[in-house]
Amino acid sequence: MIKDLINIELKDLPIEGLDVHIIKKYIVKTASDESFLVNNFSILLIKSGKFKIQIKDIVQHLSAHDFIVIPKNSFCTILEVQDKLQLFLISFTSEFAFQNCLKRELVETFYFFIGKSSIKITLEERDFIVLSLIYKLIYYVNNDAKKNGLERELQRISFNLFLYELRLIFGKYSLDEKLNFTRKETLVIHFLTLLTIHCKKQHNVKFYAGSLFVTSGHLNKIVKQITGKTIKIFIAEAIISEAKNLLDDSQISIAFVAEDLEFSNASSFSNFFKRHTSISPSEYRSNTTENFRDR
Repeated sequence: MIKDLINIELKDLPIEGLDVHIIKKYIVKTASDESFLVNNFSILLIKSGKFKIQIKDIVQHLSAHDFIVIPKNSFCTILEVQDKLQLFLISFTSEFAFQNCLKRELVETFYFFIGKSSIKITLEERDFIVLSLIYKLIYYVNNDAKKNGLERELQRISFNLFLYELRLIFGKYSLDEKLNFTRKETLVIHFLTLLTIHCKKQHNVKFYAGSLFVTSGHLNKIVKQITGKTIKIFIAEAIISEAKNLLDDSQISIAFVAEDLEFSNASSFSNFFKRHTSISPSEYRSNTTENFRDR
C-alpha cells in the first residue's frame, strides 16, 4: 500500500501536486523483499503500531508518534509491519512545495526538500497532536476540492500551516545536527532564500548569481541538478505566485500589480502572466471571483 500511495501520479489530482491519506488499517501489498524508488516527497506520521522500513542503506524502526521524511529518489524496502498500524501520509512534488512555500518565514522548510537523507523524529505528545490535526485539515481540504472545486487561498493556507509546523519541529528538535548538506545543496538553499526575499523586484538570473558570488551558468547548473528545474523557471513561478496573491484582492488594479512586480507596463505583465498560466490576469481574477461566489 505504501508503495502505491507514495508513488501515485500527482498531476491528475484535484489539487495538482499534492496527495494526503489517513490510513486507519494498513494492508500489506508490497513484498517484504521488494525495493521501490520513491517518486515524490513523502512525510509519514505514525499514530499506532510498528513499522520497519529501509531507506537507502538505513533501517528505520518506527512506532507511535514517530515522524519521518522520505526524500524523493530514495530506494525503499518495507521490512516489517506489526500490531495495528495507523498512519498519516502526505506526498507532494517539488513544484508544488516551492510554489506554495515561497515565504521568508518558511524558508527553513526547504531543508526537508533539498536533503537526500531520511529524517526520523520522535514527537512529544503535544507536537504529535498538532501535526496530526494539520494532516486532517489538509485531508479535508483535499476532499472538499473533489466535491466543490477549491479556492486557491484555502489550499495555500493549509499547506503553509503544515510547513510552519515543520519549521517549529525543525527548530525544537535541533535537526541541524542531523542534516549534512553538500556544497551544492547549500548553494541551492541560499538561492531559494534570496528568491523569497527579492523575487518581486529581481527577475534576472545575474542578480542571484552575483549575490552568491558564482557565475549564472554555474548557479543554473547546480540548481537544475539538485531540483530538476532551471533558475528562470523558479523566478517565473515566484513572480506568478506573488501576482496571484495580489490579483486575489479585487481592489488592486492590474496596472498596480504590474508596477509592484517591476514590469515596465501592464501589457508586459499580462503577456508574462498569460505565457506562464495560459490565462490573462483579468481571466484569473474573474475565475477566482466566480469560484468564491459558487462556494
